[in-house]
Amino acid sequence: MIRLNLVLLLAVLVSALYLVGVQYDSRRIFTELDKARNESHRLETEYERLQVQKRGQATPARVERLARDRLQMVQATPGITTYVTYSAQAMTTPAAAIATDVAPVASKNIRNEGTP
Repeated sequence: MIRLNLVLLLAVLVSALYLVGVQYDSRRIFTELDKARNESHRLETEYERLQVQKRGQATPARVERLARDRLQMVQATPGITTYVTYSAQAMTTPAAAIATDVAPVASKNIRNEGTP
């Protein structure tokens, strides 16, 4: 009878220790899960903030202002447009003469007024 009591006592102690270990692991995992959820929420908030900032940086007015200020770009107008004249008589280089022999090109004027 004493042996049976000792075996049962030992079984109860082992199960109690196992239960304590499982509860400890459960609390540790729950804490890690909570930290991961908080980090996920922080990252989602940061992503949304960056998306708003990205949209704000890419507005047409800002891009145009940066082009004018930093790159000294100006709007294309007919007054500052360069006109290129292309004709067969203007070709005087040897490569140009070969191109003329292969495909004779008619003279034409190209006018660029800023239209695509």
